Amino acid sequence: MKALKDYIIPFVGLKVGEHHFDFQIDNTFLTHFEYDEFNAVDVNIDLKFEKKSTLLELYFSATGIINLNCDITNEPYNQSIKDDFKLVVKFGNEYNDDNEDILIVPHGEYEINVAQYIYELIILAVPIKRIHPGIEDGTLQSDILSKLEELSPSEDHKTESSEGIDPRWNNLKKLLTDK
Repeated sequence: MKALKDYIIPFVGLKVGEHHFDFQIDNTFLTHFEYDEFNAVDVNIDLKFEKKSTLLELYFSATGIINLNCDITNEPYNQSIKDDFKLVVKFGNEYNDDNEDILIVPHGEYEINVAQYIYELIILAVPIKRIHPGIEDGTLQSDILSKLEELSPSEDHKTESSEGIDPRWNNLKKLLTDK
């Protein structure tokens, strides 16, 4: 975790007020968390760090593009993300991160590591169901989609099977429509 030292913010030396930190996130950041579901990551994190006399307020804002594979076709595509997260850091007797919006650190702490919060913000900003935009508008051409279309039942097959139905069933269908 030495590589994540860039995400440690020593807040003791900061003046009371607002401070800004920018982080550029790529694949190497996610490899520290052993997360490899994305092909490429290019996300900018803007952190507004507000130091007050009794607590710290952190406003994370993530914008960028993540290249990932579609859940249906496994074709890679670029997914744009935009998400925000607010974290309040209070001081107490012992470390406590049970609440997702409030972090309690011991009184003697002088720095905070924001890497885990950036990681979670990026992962949660991606939609649960990842669908290539070409599928939604019908412009995607792929081997998988063409094979699915080839194997799907056609309209001709449905009409042939309806002609082979016993005529007694047709009389029963009339009962449903004669109401």
